[in-house]
Parts: sequence; C-alpha cells; structure tokens
Amino acid sequence: MESQQRLQSVCLLILTFIATGVALAFLKPVMVPFILALFLGLILTTIINVQKKYLKFNHPTAVVTSILLAGVILFLIGLLISASVSQMIANADSYQAKIMQLAEKVTSSQYFERHGSNIKSIIEPSVRNMAQRAGNMVLGTFNAIIGIFSQGILVLIFVLFLLLGGKKATEEPDENWVGVELRIKKYIVTKLLISGVTGILVGIVLTILNIDLALAFGLMAFILNFIPSIGSLIATLLPLPVVLISPDVTTATAIMAIAIPGVIQFTIGNVIEPQVMGDSIGLNPITILLSLIFWGIIWGIVGMFLAVPLAVVLKVIMGNIEYTEKLAGKM
Repeated sequence: MESQQRLQSVCLLILTFIATGVALAFLKPVMVPFILALFLGLILTTIINVQKKYLKFNHPTAVVTSILLAGVILFLIGLLISASVSQMIANADSYQAKIMQLAEKVTSSQYFERHGSNIKSIIEPSVRNMAQRAGNMVLGTFNAIIGIFSQGILVLIFVLFLLLGGKKATEEPDENWVGVELRIKKYIVTKLLISGVTGILVGIVLTILNIDLALAFGLMAFILNFIPSIGSLIATLLPLPVVLISPDVTTATAIMAIAIPGVIQFTIGNVIEPQVMGDSIGLNPITILLSLIFWGIIWGIVGMFLAVPLAVVLKVIMGNIEYTEKLAGKM
C-alpha cells in the first residue's frame, strides 16, 4: 500500500513538474518581464532608500528618479549597440578585403593544388556577397534592438508599479520573504558589481589593443558574466571573429586580445568571486547546471541569466518549509 502511494506521489510530482514547465513556457511574454522587474526592483530599492535617507526625497519622487536612472542606462546601452553596428558597417569593406586575403592564402595552398580542389571558386562568391548579407544583418540587428527596448520599457513599467506599491506593504513582512529578499539582493548587487568590473576591464584591454567593437565586447562580458561558467567562456571567445578579420591586428595583438580577457575572466570568476560571494548563494554545482538547463529550455537565453537567482529563491523557500527543508540542504 505504501509503495503504491509513493508511486502515485512520484507520478503526481512528475506531472506537476511538466505542467509547470508548460505553463511557464506559455506565459513567457508576461513572466519574463515580471521576473526581471522583481530583480531590478530589488536593486532600485537600495537606491530609493539612499535617496530617502540622505537626500530627504519622498517615496514617489525617489521611485521616479530611480526609474529615470534605469531608463537612461538602458538608453545608453542602446546607443552603444547602435554605434557598434554602425562601426561594423563602416568597416565592412576592410573586413571583406581581409577575408579575401585569408581565402587566397588558403586556396593557394599546395595541398589543394595537388588534389585539384578549386576552393577559391567556392569561397570568393560568398565573400563578395558579404555586403548584401551585412545589410540584412543590420536590419535584423535594429529589429532586435527595437525588441529589446520594447521589452525594457515593459520591465520599467512593471518596476514602477511594484515600487510605488511597496510603500503600502505591511509593517511586518513575512520572515520567509525577508530571507529570500536579503539573499537575492546580496547576490544580485554583488554579481552586478563583479560583472561590471569584469566588463570594464575587458573593454579597457580591448580598447588599448585597438580592437574593433571593444566597448561592445566589454558590455557583452558584463552581461554574459551572469551565466555561470558558460558565459565567461563565450565572452572570451566572442571577439575572435573580429580579431581574425581586422586588417590592422597583428598576430601578437590577436593572441593578447583573447588571452588577457581570458585571464581576467578566469581570475575574477574562480578566485575573486567565490571569496566575495561567500555563502550568499550556497548552491551545489549540479543544482546550478540543472537550473541552467531547465530555465534555458523554458525561457531561452533570458532564462539562463535568471537561472541562478531563481534557484536561490527556490532553495530559500524550500528551506523554510518543513517537508522540503532536507531537500533544500542538498541543493
């Protein structure tokens, strides 16, 4: 009898898990901006409290100024992306020439001549059509930027309502939520600072080395640092195509452009970050990996950014429930 009940419980748990995943995937257009707004609200709450304490602003004024600050930052990021796209288009001819030189070196190899392979006839048409493909890429990029801005505006609207409603919250909030809020706020603020330092250092190094799109790569290093392990690797290898096709980049510069950001990513991610974070996360590496897989399948790239904070939320909530307390300790 007990074995049947356990089997039923396991089956119900699996069905609940599947139903929850389907519901979250279906509600992605609403849930993703809402979750982003919750985390952004936790960051802006600190800024609001500073304004109220030191600048003597009232609550609505502090909320509005914080929202404006977030909007300005989002606008500056959009300008940086637009400037990077414009720089790519301006350098399209030099990129094409460098690719043609590389193609000629490859096709002039004695190996291809011996075997009678005419690789040049295959590569050259593709290279000559780069301009047309670049135009399509620009159009797609601008459409993506518009999509990001529309998503960001929706997030800011959610944040505005959440922060304005926070003043009416009860004087004695639930202890479980206080624990969740403190740990998530500590994680987000610390991760934000660490990722900011990483992005600034990478951007400075690539700028000194005179690599095209240096600031954009610094921004990507900042953003991708929120994805554990995988993000830093992608951020390190991301400048590689631009480095290879830039006509003014020497071999030594190309090696430094990959090696130095790689060292920065490794040092900050594996030495400095664990010491700074301490017990603010306390998640098992397997839990982080499973969370990345689950939220990546459900919500894509955005889900991978939210995977660790959501796992921390789940662990804290489960740790405050009697039936799931032991399970939370293994996460």
